[in-house]
Amino acid sequence: MKVNVEIDCTPLEARQFFGLPDVQPMQIAVMDKLQQQMMANIEKVSPEALMQSWFTFDPKLAERFQDLFVTMAGLGGSRSNDRK
Repeated sequence: MKVNVEIDCTPLEARQFFGLPDVQPMQIAVMDKLQQQMMANIEKVSPEALMQSWFTFDPKLAERFQDLFVTMAGLGGSRSNDRK
C-alpha cells in the first residue's frame, strides 16, 4: 500500500506547524552585522589604502619600485648604456 500526502505551505508555516523557532530576526541581525563589517573593510582594500600601507614602512620603497619598473621596461640607464 502506498500513500502520498502533499502539503502546500510556506517554509514559515511549516516551521510554525512543527514548533520550530523563527530565526528570521537572527538572520537579519547577522546579515546587517556582516554588511557593516564588509563596508568598513572595503576602505582598507582600496588602491590608495593598499599603496599607503605598502609604502609606510620604508620611505625609499617608492623610489625602489620606480627604479625596478624602469629597469624591467628596459628604460634603465645602466642597461641601455651597456648595449651601446
